[in-house]
Amino acid sequence: MKANCWMGKRDVRVETVPDPKILNPRDAIVKITSTAICGSDLHLYNGYIPSMESGDILGHEFMGEVVEVGSGVKNLQKGDRVVVPFAIACGDCFMCKRQLYSVCENSNPNAWMQERLWGHGGAGLFGYSHMCGGYAGGQAEYARVPFADVGPIKVPESLTDDQVLFLSDIFPTGYMGADLCNIQPGDTIAVWGCGPVGQLAIASARMLGAERVIAIDRFPYRLNMAKEKAGADTVLNYEHEDVRDALKEMTGGRGPDACIDAVGMEAHAPGAAFLYDRAKQAAMLETDRPIALRQAILACRNGGTVSVIGVYGGFIDKFPMGSVMNRSLTIKAGQTHMQKYMRPLLERIERGDIDPSFIITHRLPLEQAPQGFETFLHKQQDCMKVVLKPAA
Repeated sequence: MKANCWMGKRDVRVETVPDPKILNPRDAIVKITSTAICGSDLHLYNGYIPSMESGDILGHEFMGEVVEVGSGVKNLQKGDRVVVPFAIACGDCFMCKRQLYSVCENSNPNAWMQERLWGHGGAGLFGYSHMCGGYAGGQAEYARVPFADVGPIKVPESLTDDQVLFLSDIFPTGYMGADLCNIQPGDTIAVWGCGPVGQLAIASARMLGAERVIAIDRFPYRLNMAKEKAGADTVLNYEHEDVRDALKEMTGGRGPDACIDAVGMEAHAPGAAFLYDRAKQAAMLETDRPIALRQAILACRNGGTVSVIGVYGGFIDKFPMGSVMNRSLTIKAGQTHMQKYMRPLLERIERGDIDPSFIITHRLPLEQAPQGFETFLHKQQDCMKVVLKPAA
């Protein structure tokens, strides 16, 4: 089969690789009809995530048709149309029983790698390094899906791939970012980052009842989408105005009730702060650039919540812990507990509450995946989201 493979920093290639096979009775094989390039894939592309190996198959946002199931999979059968969550969960362990699926205790055979870095390990992830299990990803013609009796959900033929594909990751991720804010009537929510996850966090905050949503980015086309499609009331371009001062003015000096960091480890900012973090990151003195996270913490009102859904890989510098402690802030974070959110969000799509396909700007055949990565990375042609079609 054809698959998009990581060959090194800024080097991905579509190669011919062996077809996946059933290895466990709880496996399924899915013929992929749609897959996507995620913003977190760019962290792999840029070489920031350790334990990648040449030839690893990328991709964790995918859906398709079940073509084979193991003997232990009773809820799926050949021909079912499914969306596959990016995080792999067993459904039976201590964490899964508490709906903390992204920290499943059984799905990551290389959890020991994460324990050395983070103290404890998390779940296995598709196409996201060997420290996350070494699972082949979904930017391919076929994929093996472990624990297929727990993860994939069947989707109706009445909905298009475009409408449901993002149930695989970024819609539940954006929604969880808003859900962690515990939004109350009258709340103001500020969202850092108007990429695909940020757009869906904005839309989700609106669905959950936020009175006002403020979107923060630097690219006009992303800010325009946030306002025109996602439902932001106000947008701020951080290259043109001081974000903290603007947020204070908008909220009577108090600050937003909750702030969502949908940026993560490769944040950008004008001035010395960015240069400082970029230099330390290049020298491997810190792994992540936490510029958006610092801003969110300092901007949030006293007693408010900072929700972190942008991906971070390791260690950051100049973390304003004094602000967190002295101002009674709550920080909530996590890889998305996918199986908790997928079905309720599918129901929202079916009801017409939201159509996540508004973020798609580019559709390419799988063979053009390397071009898609470059277009997405450099934000060419106002690129917001690239969907790849293996059968195109």
